[in-house]
Amino acid sequence: MTTPRLRYAAAACQTDLPCPRTRADMAANTDRMIAMIDAAVIGSQPFLPVRLVVFPEFAHAAPAYATVEALIEHLAVPIPNAHTDRLAQRARQHDLYIQSGSMIEVDARWPGVVFNTTCLIGPDGILTRYRKVNPWIPFEVHASPHDIPGYDEPLFPVADTPIGKLGCAICYDWLFPEAIRQLAANGAEVLIRVSAYMDPWGATEPMNWWTLVNRTRALENMAFVVAANQGASLAHYPPYSWPGGSQVVDFEGRLLAEASPGPGERIVVAPIDIEALRHERSTRIGHQMLAHLRTTAYPIYQADGFPPAGITSPITYASNVARIVQRKG
Repeated sequence: MTTPRLRYAAAACQTDLPCPRTRADMAANTDRMIAMIDAAVIGSQPFLPVRLVVFPEFAHAAPAYATVEALIEHLAVPIPNAHTDRLAQRARQHDLYIQSGSMIEVDARWPGVVFNTTCLIGPDGILTRYRKVNPWIPFEVHASPHDIPGYDEPLFPVADTPIGKLGCAICYDWLFPEAIRQLAANGAEVLIRVSAYMDPWGATEPMNWWTLVNRTRALENMAFVVAANQGASLAHYPPYSWPGGSQVVDFEGRLLAEASPGPGERIVVAPIDIEALRHERSTRIGHQMLAHLRTTAYPIYQADGFPPAGITSPITYASNVARIVQRKG
């Protein structure tokens, strides 16, 4: 049994890898991720042991094709798979928890759609599977599980582990305070951000959305944030460049560690102290937003928002634009 350790190091590992075009190409990316896990463990060993390792969105595979049909043909994989199996082996070897980079997922229960999915993997295997609830529309043609009739799995799962309660959301999800607040309401103490934030909305001024959002979500939810951002160069993941800047933030919004902005591989490590967080949540009266929240004060959440797509036909760029126009109208 894994021994509880409530003070440990978290490592945000940003990648700079070629964008896979086929399922076979994904193996090389996973090879490099395995090597980065080993490096994070060895590098932190003389100090505070690493117990949590986080990779960015699209570390395993990006949506290299613009249609659902092409993604299913070339890149989409079921979960579990060889990549999650290899991460589970490393989690057992090092007694740690790994938030996988995201991959394009197919599920026989939901034919004709693909998901953008990341898994929390521990020594005993996959603990949670998070499917991006807010795809980056209109570009992303992944399905939101929220929009699928009859979908019956948790949208915002939180895993209760020996290193704390861990919840994850992907990239654009973090621009919706409601998504991260739901993770906190579900008990999350460490909020994990698996992201591919591109320029110009990345890690530098004048639009440093990356840092603004990470620090705000941390302080308003009284939770640690471990945020791994894609560090791929323009040549690897066109048509965008990816500024990295991976971060760890404490529950009062302090930056504990930050990778220097710019493309390239980085590993940043910082301490996570779950006991301190629990003490603050239990004793604090002021700035205790989780306790102060007036949920019934906001009628906006009782009305319909972005219209769901259903699964009657594949999601496309054009159909996403039509849904945006419908909502704006």
